[in-house]
Amino acid sequence: MTLLTRDQILAADDIKSEVVEVPEWGGSVRVATMSGQVRDRFEATCIEAGEESSMENVRAKMVAFSIVDEQGELVFSVEHIQALGGKSSKALDRVFDVSQRLSKITADEVEELAKN
Repeated sequence: MTLLTRDQILAADDIKSEVVEVPEWGGSVRVATMSGQVRDRFEATCIEAGEESSMENVRAKMVAFSIVDEQGELVFSVEHIQALGGKSSKALDRVFDVSQRLSKITADEVEELAKN
């Protein structure tokens, strides 16, 4: 087995995405695998100190850290999470499910974040 070099690892195209139809929003969104940095930011929003419930708005949080534009840049920021939380739970669930699958974030992991 040949070991990968640093350059090979950094050049690997490992961020996959899927276009998801969201009829409630009148169109489609691109959902991408979270990078390590983005996943860390997502997890940080789930365990912020002083937050009453770290599970609050978890779907909106994951959606905010998963929807990207054509260039792969996040469409939303932390400031948009509350507004996203006010959108249809059916639409959020549709995007949330794809994000979970692409980023390999299990329901147990989300639950564990809430406990910590």
